[in-house]
Amino acid sequence: MPQEIPKDNGNGHKDQHPGITQGASGEMTVEHVHKGYGLKPLVKVVLGDCNFVLENRKLTVLIGPSGCGKSTLVNILAGYDMPDSGKVTLDGVPVKGPGRDRLVVFQETALFPWMTTYQNVSFGPRVRNELSKEELRVETTRLLKLVGLEAFADKYPSQLSGGMMRRAELVRALINRPKVMLMDEPFRGLDAMTRALMQEYYVRLFETKPGTNLFVTSEIEEAIFLADRLVIMSNRPATIRKVLEIDLPRPRQFQMLTSKEYLGYKGEALEILHEEAMKAFARGKTSSADFVEAYSKIAGK
Repeated sequence: MPQEIPKDNGNGHKDQHPGITQGASGEMTVEHVHKGYGLKPLVKVVLGDCNFVLENRKLTVLIGPSGCGKSTLVNILAGYDMPDSGKVTLDGVPVKGPGRDRLVVFQETALFPWMTTYQNVSFGPRVRNELSKEELRVETTRLLKLVGLEAFADKYPSQLSGGMMRRAELVRALINRPKVMLMDEPFRGLDAMTRALMQEYYVRLFETKPGTNLFVTSEIEEAIFLADRLVIMSNRPATIRKVLEIDLPRPRQFQMLTSKEYLGYKGEALEILHEEAMKAFARGKTSSADFVEAYSKIAGK
């Protein structure tokens, strides 16, 4: 089970873990972003006039139909790709490429197979020579303990379960203290029990030290459980259909998934996603199986 999260110290503040402190500020703005691939006149437009804000100290969740361009948008925010028009700024400065201030946790594992868990997590600060050997040991050990991996510090990725690798990747990003954390469906492919455990680890890490977080998912239950703000995308060419402010109390508990408030947010989001599935089906851009699945979800909410 996840380690206990620090309690309020009596002065209105939580005891902090230095190892997961993110950088100051970190507000990102997406303005009129368009993106397509291919040569004219065969350009395939993926993003069309996307506008939203990633607020500091908020966990923003991005959800939308499969293939709508969520990963494309993450790559643009990370600076791995550039928009055809529009702009992305971080604290008012245009994003022109990758940077340490934005780190991405992808769907696929990115741990170095020849390194132990400890070496993987401590890699960034170690190669930059930012901390003394003792400071690095203390910070890395603290993070590993926080996500239940202290006993696996000397294990290699091949000796870890899928959930353990996900936890190691998460704290490997956090130890670098980025201004913005970008999570591109990091729990996809995990079994239901492990996925729920990862959601709990992740939300507790965020609640310990809020920063600017964008979490991408295709799972509506996961989205609402995690989010302060839920950004719903349309089909291609994708725009932002709606931004829902998720006013559920923190710390989040799985019991909230049966609350009236949660079910209200879920119904509103499913209605929008169902509309997008209907449009895609009418244009022949999705399979009948996708349509039936979307319909069954909205009918059974």
